[in-house]
Amino acid sequence: MAEDTEKPAGHGAERVALVTGSLAEPRLVKVASEIASPALDPVVVNVGVKVAALMTAEIVERRFKVPEGTSRVVMPGRFRGDLSRLERHFGLPFERGPDELADLPEHFGKARARADLSRHDVTIFAEIVDASALSLDDLLSKAKRLAGDGAEVIDLGCLPDTPFPHLEAAIAALKAEGLKVSVDSFNPEELSRATRAGADYLLSLTEHNLAIAEEGPAIPVLVPSPPSDLASLVRAIEACRAKNIRFLADPILEPIHYGFTASLERYAALRRQYPNIDILMGIGNVTELTDADTTGINALLMGVISELRLNAVLAVQVSPHCRTAVKEFDRARREFFAAREAGALPQGFGGGLMALRDRRPYAASPDEIDDLAKEVRDRNYRIMAAEDGVHVFNRDGHHIGTDPFAFFPSLGVEDDAAHAFYLGVETARAEIAFRLGKRYAQDEALKWGVAGRGDGRDDNGKVDPHRLTFDKAGSTLTGSTLPTKPDKSEP
Repeated sequence: MAEDTEKPAGHGAERVALVTGSLAEPRLVKVASEIASPALDPVVVNVGVKVAALMTAEIVERRFKVPEGTSRVVMPGRFRGDLSRLERHFGLPFERGPDELADLPEHFGKARARADLSRHDVTIFAEIVDASALSLDDLLSKAKRLAGDGAEVIDLGCLPDTPFPHLEAAIAALKAEGLKVSVDSFNPEELSRATRAGADYLLSLTEHNLAIAEEGPAIPVLVPSPPSDLASLVRAIEACRAKNIRFLADPILEPIHYGFTASLERYAALRRQYPNIDILMGIGNVTELTDADTTGINALLMGVISELRLNAVLAVQVSPHCRTAVKEFDRARREFFAAREAGALPQGFGGGLMALRDRRPYAASPDEIDDLAKEVRDRNYRIMAAEDGVHVFNRDGHHIGTDPFAFFPSLGVEDDAAHAFYLGVETARAEIAFRLGKRYAQDEALKWGVAGRGDGRDDNGKVDPHRLTFDKAGSTLTGSTLPTKPDKSEP
């Protein structure tokens, strides 16, 4: 059992013990040497088990010898033991590191400077496009979901030639829930009813119907008429300023091939002309009318909003492929605000918009996986992904491929339905990760950013107690809801 084999810490260096097992020790020693610095003295400690994730608090208490001068201890990310118990036993701070060794440098590099995503400076309006056709209960249900996704203002979209007799009741019900309300209608009578009923905003007023803004307290969102006529928007802005009416201005984002670039230029021109007014961008003409994943589109639009210091965004979620647009913009406004405040590119601020790709998709190289496979002495299958495909290995063999079906004849689980099912799930998951370029970790769901949590957590980040759990420490099947046979091969 290796312990404290490194040279004594230099003056001022923090000595950190990195706890591991024998299989991961060679790789961890290499990574530790890479992160060592005058400020950090990492010491690798092998507690004498093969797989560090299988350690228990009892094993650590018996076998871990604290290197002299250690200020804190970093356990493997998949260690499931009680850290507070270990802290009491050893009298030192214990923390979990990242799940993958490849992420250890980032863990130490950002441990004291994690991005603060609590702040932003963009208000999200979320539109319910068919509000006039919905009952009050349905409206409230949709509004609460949108607010939970990050919207501050619920926009009631009125339908042409569709009466909205419960408009006032809808506004009152939403405001009773503590929500701000905007109303979007081409019908001047509906807009007048909305402001008199206490709506917070009116969309979308032009220079031709601006008088409605004087009928009640609602803040108008001004638009050009026609959309390409920036001069008409400027006239509406000047009319509001002359009467000291608060407003937002929206130059209208056009669909791609129908004036998209020119509309972006209008936003830039309006900001140059009016550095201090509030400007809103409606994104639906691009997200809804483009067959592309919205995470990337919204990230790019958020870049425009951030550079021009726009103040609000109107998001819609009509098309199924746009169903997470509000979540995406909520995440984007936070990451981009943090990046702008730091004077940095929007990289390394959480990666919530990285849905289909990861910057570092593979936790290990093919050679590293091969070295690990040679050390395995039990029959439990390990599954990993690398640039050459999916690796499935145990003491009896090491298989590499890209098709989960091709693995089956070599795995010897024809008479073990539970294990066959488990391996099918995991190899299929690994194949998806390999083909997309995502990070795969055995027994864990793939992570899709805000586009789809997939990590066993609900929208508030809390663990879903009803999820199928595969991540508890133990042999490959232990901890799942599937039956398993005890495996005596692991010491």
